[in-house]
Amino acid sequence: MNGPLERAHLVGIGGAGMSGIARILLARGAAVSGSDAKETRTFLTLRAQGARIAVGQVAENLDLLPGGPTAVVVSTAIKDTNPELVEARRRGLTVLHRSQALAELMVGHQIACVAGTHGKTSTTSMLTVALQHCRLDPSFAIGGDLNESGANAHHGTGGAFVAEADESDGSFLVFSPSVAVVTNVEADHLDHHGTVEAYVAVFDAFLDRITPGGVLIACADDPGSAALAERAQNKGIRVRRYGRLATGPDDATILDYRPADGVGLARLTLGGQEIELGVAVPGEHMAGNAVAALLAGIELGAPLAELGEGIAAFGGVRRRFEYKGTAAGVRVYDDYAHHPTEVDAQLRAVRPAAQGGRVVVVFQPHMYSRTETFSTEFGTALGLADEVVVLDVFGAREEPKPGVSGALVADAVPLPAERVHYEPSFERVPALVAGLVKNGDLVLTMGAGDVTMLGPEVLAELEREA
Repeated sequence: MNGPLERAHLVGIGGAGMSGIARILLARGAAVSGSDAKETRTFLTLRAQGARIAVGQVAENLDLLPGGPTAVVVSTAIKDTNPELVEARRRGLTVLHRSQALAELMVGHQIACVAGTHGKTSTTSMLTVALQHCRLDPSFAIGGDLNESGANAHHGTGGAFVAEADESDGSFLVFSPSVAVVTNVEADHLDHHGTVEAYVAVFDAFLDRITPGGVLIACADDPGSAALAERAQNKGIRVRRYGRLATGPDDATILDYRPADGVGLARLTLGGQEIELGVAVPGEHMAGNAVAALLAGIELGAPLAELGEGIAAFGGVRRRFEYKGTAAGVRVYDDYAHHPTEVDAQLRAVRPAAQGGRVVVVFQPHMYSRTETFSTEFGTALGLADEVVVLDVFGAREEPKPGVSGALVADAVPLPAERVHYEPSFERVPALVAGLVKNGDLVLTMGAGDVTMLGPEVLAELEREA
């Protein structure tokens, strides 16, 4: 591989986005080194492919590759004081943001980008799996691991490149898609953007990145996405909508959705014909994501029937209603939902899957700024469960804020006090949950932080008590 990424050093190589870039670089013959603060399971695969990885971040890590790197790749999470970034700048090396590196890898491909406040990972994953079913072998970069392959990225032999486009820091504005999907636009990431207006404005800027003759695929049922579609049309961009409110001749109108045995079936009209689309993950919001993927696949030249078969066979994404196991008659799942709208949608989808049992949710708020802004909305959404356990805030890149804790969310849950439990001690949660549940219940651990570790621990505690 030639170009600035011929020898690349990735700071924070264990992260979802960075590890995906590393996978593709290695597959294309580039030399790759990297570092991270701690060992992760991702390192096993990357090292097997030839990456040189150090645990801990020091300036000397830039010498892991013979001759040193031609470029150093960083994400928004890497601070200017990081010793490897400081050394890269001292040496005058090319420093690329993660999104800039991904844009380099997209060159020469037909690009499909999936953006939106919620549903990006699931929609990108469905589109990828559907194209694979059509034997088109797309390259892809996704913010989660596909259950089919266990991978979050792949260098394909086909002409398409499918990518999840991250609006959280505006970095998706380096991409130039011919097919752009926007699932929804709703206030989030105000820690970076500052105001709702600024957050919406970055999606308008994303419209300007669509290549001439390209298309915007937008959800007609989401007010923010629908308004964006109107503005896109006013700019002369071709738009295809999907959802119950989509009514145009090129749109996909969802007529009906019904859950069936833990999955779903959507009935829709498309191109003058009525079709049924099987969705292998529960929830009408997932059916909407599936229809968005269907339209994007059609725009990329894939046949409708085979796309539908691929979407119906989609096995899900790690941490998106991921089944963890059953113990003492209690099923345990894990989910990444960390915004009130996502929590609401997932709990509504879970109810039929509970098959008459109670839904017990273990929720970990993510980031102090988000918790402070949306504590009431989180509480309302969690009220859809039968029993709620709220952990303390997973701060991620933020420092604690006085007066902001998981208690704000717990206090806002509109359930009787005896059914809402604020437990700031992570270690006590498995025993607490095991004491709350009974045979036939469904437990859902939920959040973007380390709450994902609790599912196996809850199962182990249930087995001990049994």
